[in-house]
Amino acid sequence: MDIPVPSTPPSRPVRPPRQQPVFIQGSLLRHILVMSGTGAVGLMAIFVGDLANIFFLSRLNDEAIVAAIGYASSIQFLTISIGIGLAIAASALVAPALGGGRRTRARRLSVNAHLWTFVVSSLLALGVWLAIDPLLTLFGASGRTKDLASSYLSILVPFLPLLAVAMTSAAVLRSAGDARRAMYVTLIGAIVNTLLDPIFIFAFGLGIEGAAIASAISRLAVISVGLYGVIRVHGLVTRPRPRPFVSDAMPLAAVALPAVLTNVATPFANAYVTMSMAAHGDSAVAGWAIIGRILPVAFGAIYALSGSIGPIVGQNHGAGRPDRMREAFTLSLAVTAAFTCLAWLALAISADWVVAMFRVSGEAADLIRLFCRWLAPLFVFLGALFVSNAVFNTLQRAHYSALLNWGRATIGTIPFVVLGSRYWGAPGVLVGNMIGGILFGCLSIVLCFGVIAWLYPDDR
Repeated sequence: MDIPVPSTPPSRPVRPPRQQPVFIQGSLLRHILVMSGTGAVGLMAIFVGDLANIFFLSRLNDEAIVAAIGYASSIQFLTISIGIGLAIAASALVAPALGGGRRTRARRLSVNAHLWTFVVSSLLALGVWLAIDPLLTLFGASGRTKDLASSYLSILVPFLPLLAVAMTSAAVLRSAGDARRAMYVTLIGAIVNTLLDPIFIFAFGLGIEGAAIASAISRLAVISVGLYGVIRVHGLVTRPRPRPFVSDAMPLAAVALPAVLTNVATPFANAYVTMSMAAHGDSAVAGWAIIGRILPVAFGAIYALSGSIGPIVGQNHGAGRPDRMREAFTLSLAVTAAFTCLAWLALAISADWVVAMFRVSGEAADLIRLFCRWLAPLFVFLGALFVSNAVFNTLQRAHYSALLNWGRATIGTIPFVVLGSRYWGAPGVLVGNMIGGILFGCLSIVLCFGVIAWLYPDDR
C-alpha cells in the first residue's frame, strides 16, 4: 500500500527578521522630533516628580524644608549625573553596533553595560551614604536644615543603583530606536512618585522623609519597566560571561569616565552656586532650589534632545553616513533654539503664578521672577553645549565634552558668580551662573563640526 507523500514539506519555525537600524534612513527632522518629544515626556516626568516633591513639601509652610531639598538636590544631582554618564557609555557603543548590523555585539555590550552600571553605582551610593553629613556641611547646610536634608538623603541614596540601571536601560532602548518604551521608563516612575507623595507626606505625616520614601518606591517601578523593555521586548541581552564582562570594561570606561566627568561638572557648578546662595540666607537657597526644579521642566525638551541625538548620530556613524550626521547636528541646534523661545515665553507669562504656587516671598520670589523673565533665553547656549556633548560621546570623543563642561563649570561660572555675589547679592549669583555658558556653548558648536570633518576628511 502506497503511503501518500505531502506535496509541501512540513512547516518549520520561522526566525523573526533581524531588526533594521531605524535612523540611517528617513527624515532626520522627524527622527529628532519623535525622539526628543517622547524623551521630553519621559525626562519631564522625572523632573515633574521632583517638582511634585518640593510642591507638596512647600504646602507645609516651612522654608527650612524647601532649603533642605535644595542642599540635598546638589548631592543627589551629583550621584544621578554619574549614572547618566554610565548610560551615555551604553548608548555610545550599542547604537553604532546596531547601525553597523552587529546585533550580537550590541547584545553583549548591553548586558555588560547594565552590570557595570550596577557595580559602579552601588559603590558610589555606599560612599555618598557614608559621607552625607560632611557633604552637606561642605555645601553650607547647618542646623535644622542640615538635619532635614540628611534624613532625606539617608533614605534615598541607597536606591541610586536602581535608578542608574534604569537609565542605562532607557539609553539602550533609545539606541534601538524605541523612543516610546524609553519614555515609559521614566514616565511610570514619575506617576508613581507623584501619586505616593501626598500619601506619605500628609496622610502618614512623614514630611520630608515621606517624600524620600515615595521617590525610593518609584525607582523600583522605573527599573522594572526598563529591564522589561530591554530583555523581553528587544532581546538586547545575552548571557553574562566573565571574560566579555572584563574585556568590555575598557571600551565602556573609555566613554563612561569622561562622560561621568562631563556630567559631574554641572552639579559641581550647581553646588558652587548653592554655596554662594547660602551666604545670602535660606530664602535665597529656597529660591534657587525652586529654580532648579523649574528649569528642567521648562527645558525638558532640550535635555531630551541631548539624549536623543546620540543614537541618531551613532547609527549613522556606524553606517558611514557623515552627511546625515552633520544634518542631524544642525537640525538639533535649530530645534534647541525653537524650544528655548517657547519655554521663555511660557516662563515669562507664568512667573507670578510660579511664585504663588510655591508660596514664597522676598528674595526667593525675586530670584524666580528674574530667571523666568530675563535669564531663561540664555539657556540656548547650554542647550547647544548639551547637544554637542552627546555627539562627542557618540563619536568616541568624550574627553572634549569633559573639557568643555568643566571649563564652563569653573572659569565660566566661578568668576562670574563671585563678582555677582559681591556687587548684586543673590540675583548677581544667578546672573553670573547663566552668562558663563555663552562662550562655551558657541565653542562646542565649532568644535563639533570640526570633529565630524576630521573623522570623514573625504566627505568635506
